[in-house]
Amino acid sequence: MAAIEIDGVTKRYGDVVAVRDLSFEVEEGEVFGFLGPNGAGKSTTINMLLDFVRPTEGTVRVLGHDTHDESVTVRDHLGVLPEGFSVYDRLTGRQHLEFAIESKEADDDPDAILERVGLSAEDGDRKAGGYSKGMAQRLVLGMALVGDPDLLVLDEPSTGLDPQGARQMRDIVREEAERGATVFFSSHILGQVEAVCDRVGIMRDGQLVAEDSIEGLRETTSADTVLDIVADDVSEQAVADVRAIDGVSEVERSGDALTVSCESDVKTTVLTTLEDAGVDVQDFETEEASLEDLFMAYTTDEQEVTA
Repeated sequence: MAAIEIDGVTKRYGDVVAVRDLSFEVEEGEVFGFLGPNGAGKSTTINMLLDFVRPTEGTVRVLGHDTHDESVTVRDHLGVLPEGFSVYDRLTGRQHLEFAIESKEADDDPDAILERVGLSAEDGDRKAGGYSKGMAQRLVLGMALVGDPDLLVLDEPSTGLDPQGARQMRDIVREEAERGATVFFSSHILGQVEAVCDRVGIMRDGQLVAEDSIEGLRETTSADTVLDIVADDVSEQAVADVRAIDGVSEVERSGDALTVSCESDVKTTVLTTLEDAGVDVQDFETEEASLEDLFMAYTTDEQEVTA
């Protein structure tokens, strides 16, 4: 069963179409990254997923339940870290967790959750009004984990976290996935997404323009792979032959070292062309397009919208 099913969803605000005919699924146990530039429709989609706003057209189902008609049932199985959350200044961190545990009728240990998200027992005794942004982020993540939810919705979970906190957050996402939970993960820090997500969906202008694994996106986009090649006997003709390959965008030479920017599926052609030209290829390294490269390819005017 799909954990999330969004089918033909459109959301209009007056004359403005925030989301247009959106359809995709997230499978149970999957870590799904949800990306897009500002104004792409990400927040509207997440708000419809959580039944904070309702679609103008189409249906949204979570864990087999309609998010509008069965919202209470859905929320019993959700853990949410929303963007722009606020904590209760007069309550301690531990009291926040105790409230979440009571609300979900769970039996979690507040101190164990504090430790898991990187807060000390002393932090738990402090009023949350004195927390830093990063500490508050950790606390709300802990609240989202209460009750071992079947689906975690994490909207910008790295906000305010230092590198250690970001690493702990990634570890928690992996642990939750290993437990069998589904994680829907939206972030503008693309390195975080690349580190933990099985698949990603990229929004642009209210539409889903890409949905695949990161490797799958590399194969279908124009974002370049970089080949760093160490060789002997590199002739000018060999360099010219490589430059002439369809799919090679740039060749830089420094002595007998070559840096070739090319589409992922022509890497072998580059190496074969050099060898056919009498070049002795001694070693090479491949630097694949990063998620940031792929994101830019799908969200700028150079990439044709395919959804």
